[in-house]
Amino acid sequence: MCGIFGICGHKDAARLTYLGLYALQHRGEESAGIIAFNGKKNNYHKGMGLVGDIFDEKVIKSLRGNMAIGHVRYSTTGSSSVKNIQPFFVKHKKECISIAHNGNIVNAASLRQKMETKGSIFQSTMDSEIIIHFFVKSKENNYKNRVIDALSQIKGAYSLVISFNDLLIGARDPYGWKPLCLGKLDGSYILASETCALDLIHAEYIREIEPGEVVFISKGSLESIKPFPQNKHSLCIFEYIYFARPDSTIFENNVYLTRKRLGKELAREHPVSADLVTPIPDSGSYAAIGFAEESKIPFEMAMIRNHYIGRTFIQPSQFIRDFRVKIKLNPIKDVLRNKDVIIVEDSIVRGTTSRVRIKALREAGIKKIHMRVSCPPLKFPCFYGIDFPTKKELIASNHDVEWIKNFIGTDSLKYLSKEGMMKSMPLPECEFCTACFDGNYPVKPCGKLSKNMLEGS
Repeated sequence: MCGIFGICGHKDAARLTYLGLYALQHRGEESAGIIAFNGKKNNYHKGMGLVGDIFDEKVIKSLRGNMAIGHVRYSTTGSSSVKNIQPFFVKHKKECISIAHNGNIVNAASLRQKMETKGSIFQSTMDSEIIIHFFVKSKENNYKNRVIDALSQIKGAYSLVISFNDLLIGARDPYGWKPLCLGKLDGSYILASETCALDLIHAEYIREIEPGEVVFISKGSLESIKPFPQNKHSLCIFEYIYFARPDSTIFENNVYLTRKRLGKELAREHPVSADLVTPIPDSGSYAAIGFAEESKIPFEMAMIRNHYIGRTFIQPSQFIRDFRVKIKLNPIKDVLRNKDVIIVEDSIVRGTTSRVRIKALREAGIKKIHMRVSCPPLKFPCFYGIDFPTKKELIASNHDVEWIKNFIGTDSLKYLSKEGMMKSMPLPECEFCTACFDGNYPVKPCGKLSKNMLEGS
């Protein structure tokens, strides 16, 4: 779930983009990049790793220009490598074009194959690059129609920030999978994945970019169009469950309060007697607060997170995930010893991470471990921008709850029902994509890769 940021018409555009990406670091830890436009050319810097390690004062000063866009990445389509660091940019017929993308284009493979057959040359393996190709090849007579022409040919999930010379463009797919908000600072418009990026730089939050909306920003002015047929919304429900920062407002509602409601509903559905409630930090913390409040069982932060390790879920390989789990969380033995404990987790994907954590908790001297999960079992891969693996690797796709309980080593294991999850959401069920739980894909996945993911190869 990559993070994107863009600002137009500010003398400190690159610095503000750096700070925005810093606030969005939780959305991707593999790489980051910033491109600034000074009226004549793009000045850019990219690197593998964390925002704070890639950019320093010297680099920020070199990114001259009043407009900038930035990106933090974790890979879904395209490998984790230098060539795939975004923003992606080209210079074509004296036009400077760059793009930062959050989401997955589900027809990317077939589009790329057709374009390569006709002679197109690609510099990366990212699906985002396809949009640039469509834009520069468009026969439409102005930049607005060229953007619409390009976006009309792709299917799937996208929130985009695009710089086209001195114009900043923001776009969100008609289904609305990925969040994108609009802000303003010192008369300059800002686009960002989450409101936490606006908060850090003291920008005013204006509103969300709506599903299917495209905005064109230049010199303090903004034009909005909705060129596509309106679809049934398919907002990514996992933004509320896991991805977004709890201090963000996404889809016009606060993340913290939603996660707390999930925990309360979980306590109502699956009560159990215990000495304390503790979360798997950090994403499980807020559901655990709700669970403890509803169940009247004391809440304890009995596992301490090393905040310099990063998020295990969005690491590119299972080996790195397993290693980081061991050094990321440390149980407080004096709090846990000889206690019956309820562990609240936001989700279980492969089960391997939970198994390592439960083993560490057993070694801390816990008597009984009851795990409660604040979403239903994940049974289907995601094609819209979440790195859920093949169906074969999703533990709940192949095993029932009892088997999973024995595999991870808990005394009991209960998931929140889909009905309970939807009851806890701030919007009606019809607004969300729940394909990872029920396999009802709003846009059908296509191509060999999609077939392999569904069949488990």
